[in-house]
Amino acid sequence: MASHSADVKLLGAKFSPFVLRILFALNLKSIKYELIEQDLRSKSELLLKSNPVHKKVPVLIHGDLPVCESLVILQYIDEAWTHGPQILPSDPYDRALARFWASYVDEKWFPSVRGIMMSDGEDQKKNIEEAIEGAALMEESFLALSNGRKFFAGERIGFLDIVIGCCLPWMDVISRICGVKLIDEIKTPNLCKWAQEFTSDPAVTEHMPDVDELMEYAKYIIALYKPTATN
Repeated sequence: MASHSADVKLLGAKFSPFVLRILFALNLKSIKYELIEQDLRSKSELLLKSNPVHKKVPVLIHGDLPVCESLVILQYIDEAWTHGPQILPSDPYDRALARFWASYVDEKWFPSVRGIMMSDGEDQKKNIEEAIEGAALMEESFLALSNGRKFFAGERIGFLDIVIGCCLPWMDVISRICGVKLIDEIKTPNLCKWAQEFTSDPAVTEHMPDVDELMEYAKYIIALYKPTATN
């Protein structure tokens, strides 16, 4: 087990929403760290050694111990550094609910959100429908979990806020490129207000990417990876 004073390194990539999660959490906990940017087209030996299974960012290296996968890292940070704001709810049932919705976001909602940008025709239509359905579900879950408070688990940013909030800049980009607005004042008014609170929080604003820069990066990703229709 690494000590609290051990060096902290984060292997990350600019514009990755999953890396953003860890940046938000480290900032919330006031943990000093070194960000080591990775070129995902030419992965470093350090990344391949630290995450030999998935070979992806983010990877948190605490001392000489690598921790992989953003949801796992968030929980590790909360347990390894008990000072500062608590990220996960203290109540076991509330923790279970937060983990459930986090799994839903990563396994169901975000893939459909990303799919809007990376598909056309009937596939895109299906992704839009699923993403809108997901936004409606998250509106309901926010009302149930927040109990009238600013964030999902209280008056301060926590686990589920970080999990969803990291994708807000990408939703803005998708709205601009594809004309699909998933969070707005009419369909998801409470989620819309939550998004405003989240993006204006000092722990978050420092790391929020510039949307114009993100737009250019998105166009590059689309040109590089979006399937081309064939006759």
